[in-house]
Amino acid sequence: MTQVLVLNGPNLGRLGVREPEIYGHASMADLEREAAVWGSDLGLEVDVRQTDDESQLVGWLHEAVDARAHVVLNPAAFTHYSYALRDAAAQVTSSGLLLVEVHLSNPAARESFRHYSVVAGIATGTVAGFGFDSYRLALAAVARKLVD
Repeated sequence: MTQVLVLNGPNLGRLGVREPEIYGHASMADLEREAAVWGSDLGLEVDVRQTDDESQLVGWLHEAVDARAHVVLNPAAFTHYSYALRDAAAQVTSSGLLLVEVHLSNPAARESFRHYSVVAGIATGTVAGFGFDSYRLALAAVARKLVD
């Protein structure tokens, strides 16, 4: 079964309680359960992780390269300024693996500082603005690209 790491950056561990009007009422535990079902339905082995630590996220991207795992990445606040994360994500795609950037909200429809992503330019694609469905759509895109 194809492995996909679903990696989440800072503050996403607070899903369900942090600005639910923007990020929804579902928790990270809910995302873990739903992503496992979506992945199974698509023939993917999904491992959902979250950290507030930039170096941990970078390490997980290195792990993805070494394990030959595709990545669905919600960089959260790191989206806008973490060149360390961008460089680690570039190793994923330059290794021939898929990396889909996801966002629960639509960063382009929010504050101007959220409009730029340092990850988007090296990502296979981006899905944003659909809440948890952003993850479902990203996993479906990974599964589809694997059979194309």
